Amino acid sequence: MRLLLVEDEPDLAKAICTSLQEHGYVVDWAENGQIAWDYLEIVSNHYIVGIIDWMLPKRSGLELCKLMRQKLNPLPIIMLTARNSMADRVTGLDAGADDYLVKPFGMEELLARIRALQRRTPTFQPPRLQVGSLLLDYGAFTVQNIHDLNAVPIVLTAKEFQLLEYFMQHPHQVLSQDQIRLHLWDLADECISNVVAAQIRLLRRKLAECNYSKGIDTIRGLGYRFNA
Repeated sequence: MRLLLVEDEPDLAKAICTSLQEHGYVVDWAENGQIAWDYLEIVSNHYIVGIIDWMLPKRSGLELCKLMRQKLNPLPIIMLTARNSMADRVTGLDAGADDYLVKPFGMEELLARIRALQRRTPTFQPPRLQVGSLLLDYGAFTVQNIHDLNAVPIVLTAKEFQLLEYFMQHPHQVLSQDQIRLHLWDLADECISNVVAAQIRLLRRKLAECNYSKGIDTIRGLGYRFNA
């Protein structure tokens, strides 16, 4: 689950990114409106929610919202701002924002608002995702082979969870390393060449602990395929 955060205060942005990543989100951080627009042109369809500050250099959050809606971009948007008058709220919502959060705010409230926006869109994920005999639990960050009567839920790291979720959403499809990198790592990250292979090795071990024998195939020269 990928989010776009547009915030020009580095300390606040890093704190938000850390908290969101701890809850299983992949976050692309843009420090101004122009970088955010560039990100949207690259991976717009991969974002589930945009978190956009009102006051931004180069292109304001208000301008960004208006431009997105003019381009018929339906991405749900939470507007962050210190402006808390009724007129400001109306202006932000009229510009295309779906929700409005006044600074300072608590991370639990931001997370709740993200979940609320997800529930309004077709991309909302259910509490559990089942493909074949594998059951992925969003609340507990676990995977379980329900056809194995002796199996217990196996706890996954955030990256393992994101990777398995991606595979389970695309069973029997060959996913390239570039597709996986784009889905799981921030655009600003400088991923080492073998990071995908290393993460898949770790995930295979967890699947083996679940007694899930089908696993993930390596398709030489093309990528990887999850067998459901």
